[in-house]
Amino acid sequence: MPTISKKGVSMPESPIRKLVPYAEKAEKAGKSIYYLNIGQPDIKTPKVALQAIKDNDIEVLSYSRSEGSEPYRQKIAKYYATNDIHVNHDDIIVTTGGSEALLFAFGSIMDTDDEVIIPEPFYANYNGFSTASGVKVVPVISKIENNFALPPIEEFEKLITPKTKAILICNPGNPTGYLYSKEEIKKLAAIVKKHDLFLIADEVYREFAYDGATHYSILQEEGLEDYAIVIDSVSKRYSMCGARIGCLVSQNKAVIKTALKFAQARLSPPTLAQIASEAALDTPQRYFDDVIEEYVERRNVLIKELNTIEGVQVANPKGAFYCIAQLPIKNSDAFAQWLLESFDIDGETVMVAPAAGFYSTPGVGLNQIRIAYVLNTESLIKAVHILKEALKIYKD
Repeated sequence: MPTISKKGVSMPESPIRKLVPYAEKAEKAGKSIYYLNIGQPDIKTPKVALQAIKDNDIEVLSYSRSEGSEPYRQKIAKYYATNDIHVNHDDIIVTTGGSEALLFAFGSIMDTDDEVIIPEPFYANYNGFSTASGVKVVPVISKIENNFALPPIEEFEKLITPKTKAILICNPGNPTGYLYSKEEIKKLAAIVKKHDLFLIADEVYREFAYDGATHYSILQEEGLEDYAIVIDSVSKRYSMCGARIGCLVSQNKAVIKTALKFAQARLSPPTLAQIASEAALDTPQRYFDDVIEEYVERRNVLIKELNTIEGVQVANPKGAFYCIAQLPIKNSDAFAQWLLESFDIDGETVMVAPAAGFYSTPGVGLNQIRIAYVLNTESLIKAVHILKEALKIYKD
């Protein structure tokens, strides 16, 4: 019998999606589920983006350029300029989601068995992207006790080897919600220049910064032009996850030239989705003001409610729409499955994402969950109540 590749066998399951069969079974049994496991916003997509699709009179849905349409890239560059990020349209390659942008980045700067240092917990698919690219993730652990702030830069330095090619951060962070400060970015900038590494920043949650804080992009840091690679996406910013449009941004011409070859190999990003994404750039500021206000309220309600549960420790997110909660249990995978299979209150239960899948260090995060606060406040209060009651009777 033909065999599966070692790479395929080693590809990790999604900690976010692997519980879906249990959720489907629970729904078939008549349960209602509060989905706190996946970052699918319930915020409406901007009307201007949807209208661009409705008003389109395309007769032949053709390929776009491999790097994305020039008008769209020019408009993205103008968007960045409003955020004090000054790049040209030819510093941008449009991709099929931020995921493809990261794969292009890995493929362009790393060979098989090269290493990338990532503060953990991190977006679970970084494990999958690295496996698919033959790249080794070297984790540096951040801790819930200090809100998952950047680990001491000395901890990064200890991990650098001749195989190290890059440091990767998510800012603001998924799954932690941590927003790196300007000072922390400068520390990272100094170490990548010192050791001649790339600094990759996944900045898809740029707009989601709370409590008066502002996002500081690695592309704003002077002297980092040859080192900085940004991963971006329309998915969260405009609540357009299904568009599957992202981009890779770098002022390093060799990176862009190389990434373009990967882009050419897959022909082009989706044409129709680019039209919607280009139109989304005209979204008025009040849309974002309202969205941020809504997420701040949700965060405040969620953290307040979680803090009423005995034995629960929760990090207070400063951006994105996730938080990590540490529970008084041994194994959150088993707990999450039990919630779907064996527990409900008046026919309602909760689906969470076990946090161990957001680490690459074995045995870390086993008693943690990631919560995506993408539900309205009333639903969040009900969901946390279910968690509270479940923890009273759950036995590991």
